[in-house]
Amino acid sequence: MSNKFKRILYGGDYNPNQWSKDIWKEDMRIFRDARINSATINVFSWAKLQPSEEEYCFDELDEVVDMLSQDGYDIVLATSTAALPAWMFKKYPEVARTDYQGRHHKFGQRHNACPNSAVYQKYASALVERLARRYADNRHVTCWHINNEYGGACYCENCEKAFRVWLRNKYKTIDELNRAWNLEFWGHTVYEWDEIVLPNALGDGMEDGVNTAFAGLSIDYCRFNSDSLLNNFKMERDIIRRYHKDALITTNLMGTYKGLDYFKWAKEMDIVSWDNYPSYNTPWSYIAMCHDLMRGLKGEPFMLMEQTPSQQNWQPYNSLKRPGQMRAQSYQTIAHGADTIQFFQLRRSAGGCEKFHGAVIAHAGTENTRVFREVKQLGEELEGLGTSTLGSVNQAEVGIVFDWDNYWGLEYTSGPSVDLTYVKQIHQYYKYFYDNNIGVDMIPYDGDFGKYKVIVAPVLYMVKEGMKEALEMFVKNGGVLITTYMSGIVDQSDNVYLGGYPGPLRELAGVWVEEIDALAPEQFNEVVFEDGTKNRCGIVCDIMHLEHAQCVATYGMDFYAGTPAAARNQYGQGSTWYLGSSMDEGGIAKVLEMAVKEAGVAPVLGDGNGLEVTCRKAEGCRYYFVMNFRDKAQEVPASLAGHQNLLTGREVKAGEQMRKFDVRIVKVDD
Repeated sequence: MSNKFKRILYGGDYNPNQWSKDIWKEDMRIFRDARINSATINVFSWAKLQPSEEEYCFDELDEVVDMLSQDGYDIVLATSTAALPAWMFKKYPEVARTDYQGRHHKFGQRHNACPNSAVYQKYASALVERLARRYADNRHVTCWHINNEYGGACYCENCEKAFRVWLRNKYKTIDELNRAWNLEFWGHTVYEWDEIVLPNALGDGMEDGVNTAFAGLSIDYCRFNSDSLLNNFKMERDIIRRYHKDALITTNLMGTYKGLDYFKWAKEMDIVSWDNYPSYNTPWSYIAMCHDLMRGLKGEPFMLMEQTPSQQNWQPYNSLKRPGQMRAQSYQTIAHGADTIQFFQLRRSAGGCEKFHGAVIAHAGTENTRVFREVKQLGEELEGLGTSTLGSVNQAEVGIVFDWDNYWGLEYTSGPSVDLTYVKQIHQYYKYFYDNNIGVDMIPYDGDFGKYKVIVAPVLYMVKEGMKEALEMFVKNGGVLITTYMSGIVDQSDNVYLGGYPGPLRELAGVWVEEIDALAPEQFNEVVFEDGTKNRCGIVCDIMHLEHAQCVATYGMDFYAGTPAAARNQYGQGSTWYLGSSMDEGGIAKVLEMAVKEAGVAPVLGDGNGLEVTCRKAEGCRYYFVMNFRDKAQEVPASLAGHQNLLTGREVKAGEQMRKFDVRIVKVDD
């Protein structure tokens, strides 16, 4: 795979416009000492670039670009369209968003534009055209950063009209729309397109914003909103492309953010970038899963656009990163596919709601801080790595399906349990593979399943067109499929597949689910395996019958004690494993261990010793990233002894101890 960059980009968001020019010079000195080589600029500068409708001023941005260019920086140039200037709201109030409760907003905050406002599109296009025309030929502009953290939704009249057009393009006839949304329910049949009302708190959306009277309608609005914002991105991208046909163009995503279908977005991006902000108690397995998801969006290395060198400011508890934690977290990011390490922010703001957000240069304004010393150490190490890891790829034998339609559908469904949240369900299966150092790709519902030995599709609530056939082909050809409760329930419009759960997956799973019991948080059941092992389960319990499958475990309690709780079905040359309840970690591990063994899937290293071990493959060699996120020291894997640790240049010794947050990058020639 060709490299997108000539070096590992190391830097982050820089806002010199917030400071006097004498501080700019001091910043450059300090950044140079930390081996910072890139800067993301112009993210929120629209008001300064365009102080009035007819007036543009690029003098200050020119100075910033010239300063960074002279110092040889890779510039990530943002388009500034994520926060509108006040004059636009004043003259054109229709550019503002209307929220879920039906309140039309005034000037303030960010991500504040109606995506379907023609006025917003007009002025955003004009600004981006001027930026592209002015800076496209600057060879130091390595990447274009469009907007910033796209998100949110608008429920204004512009969006309502645009939604109706979107629906006509999708359904063609009003009868087909009525059928898809099952509008006979509650007598909601519509006869004209202009009778369709947005699913907010004033319509068929419930007051809490979580539930809905018609999930088909609300899911379609999620799709429409994602498409609307994506159209804004494409609009800006295409303008830049006119002036620089080979420009590298991105926008920063947000991991498992619910609002946008990132697999669809990634098809329009040259490279995926994202912002990683775990809290003080976020499991390392969850962080790794998010990295794998971002890599999986295009199946390519990605950019880390933002992380904090120290602490966030917007979470309930904004703990400091412990000594060594930022460095280890950065290497975990590279291990899972990143080719950049970038921070928000390079200098801490003096005011505003992010003034306590961590930065390379703190309010003290000096490099004599613990955080700066760690940033400098990492910068020196990344500089020493050079281009060795750039463009190298992660390989996996396991694919886990992550699908935004299922995300929306499962969490809109009214029952059986409010505790069935999509990302948490996916993570509990991912964690088994993480704990066992088995490589994973996060894949879309229409991905290339043939690349994998195992496909895991938890809570595959919505089975869309073509998926049944793809999964059947995968298993028939020898693959191992693992799926669960709340799978195969509805079609793409959230209408139930009749004939028994799991609907189109019934033959593949070899079971028929008659009822679904919901267990409150204080309730539980247990699963009993053939060897007598017992594990707790909860949230939901499928009461199911075996058709072709063999029982793997039974329930131990309640009126359905002794009935199947998990089953395995031979299908063609492969098999399907079906888990009927949300088991505890031990229960999930027991089933997955059997399935993985059957598939012949191997860990990255067989002697991981409780460390996280991840591998990136380059031409002629492999890079093993070994990290200790545990509280106790762990012994380095014996199989890596005698190979070079790229961070020190020394050979790894047998029996070498790794303390918490220690890292090794070990090169092994093929």
